Amino acid sequence: MTEHMAVQIVTPDGVRYDHHATYISVTTTDGEMGILANHVNTIAPLTVHEMKIRRIDDDKHVDWVAVNGGILEIKDNTVTIVADSAERSRDIDISRAERAKQRAERKLQEAEASHQVDEVRRAQVALRRAINRISVGNK
Repeated sequence: MTEHMAVQIVTPDGVRYDHHATYISVTTTDGEMGILANHVNTIAPLTVHEMKIRRIDDDKHVDWVAVNGGILEIKDNTVTIVADSAERSRDIDISRAERAKQRAERKLQEAEASHQVDEVRRAQVALRRAINRISVGNK
């Protein structure tokens, strides 16, 4: 039996991640999910979350990826994630993410004050994404 999986994260900008792993942790809309080799075939929607990938080259080697929603497919030891955006921890500009967080917080306050429900939702999503990027970037 295979003891590892191929992992690929694809965004509209192209392939963002392409390696082999022994373990993956993701967050679906139903909760956290741990994935090992020979996992049952699955399709699931993802939330904005920190994806943990334990690579095959070293038990202590973990890659962190900020995933902003998307779809997960597991099939025949291949894990594919299609997302609007995804960034590896090493590629995240923390100061830029901090500025995005501040902008989202301001927009959220303004939208709440003026009772603009759609704007509140957009600002909440932007804030979650910024916080996620900051968290992954600090790993």
